[in-house]
Amino acid sequence: MQSSLYSSFLKTAFLIAPLVSCVSGSTMAQSGTGDLLFPGATKAATFDYRTELAQGYLKVYSATDEYDDGGLAYYTHSSYVIYATDGKLFKIVENHISRSDESPELVTLPAGSYLVIARSDRHGDVAIHVGIKASQLTVLDLDLEEGEGQRV
Repeated sequence: MQSSLYSSFLKTAFLIAPLVSCVSGSTMAQSGTGDLLFPGATKAATFDYRTELAQGYLKVYSATDEYDDGGLAYYTHSSYVIYATDGKLFKIVENHISRSDESPELVTLPAGSYLVIARSDRHGDVAIHVGIKASQLTVLDLDLEEGEGQRV
């Protein structure tokens, strides 16, 4: 009787010991300096978001669609798509938050070149190559008069 109790105790101890070791071992962290459990011991990676993820902004004044909200008309900007230079779809932009939102959406994009396909009131569907520069807003007004061009 005593040997089976002792055997049961040993089995339990051998099962619990690795579990305790794993749990207590995971709370220790060691940085390059060798300090243990010191909050300042680990350093964040040196990552400069301004140079590595330079972003700019795009606002597109596309064709508007009328939405009648009980006698009150709203003119929301139509959606458009953005393609990367390799021809792959980059983003679909709804271009309004709700049916009563008349402001075009401000889109954040990594700096680079894109193809924007949108609907214009005057010209129908248009495809425009656009360059996004870091920290700059590019505004496309698809219904400007001839020669007025794009505002940057």
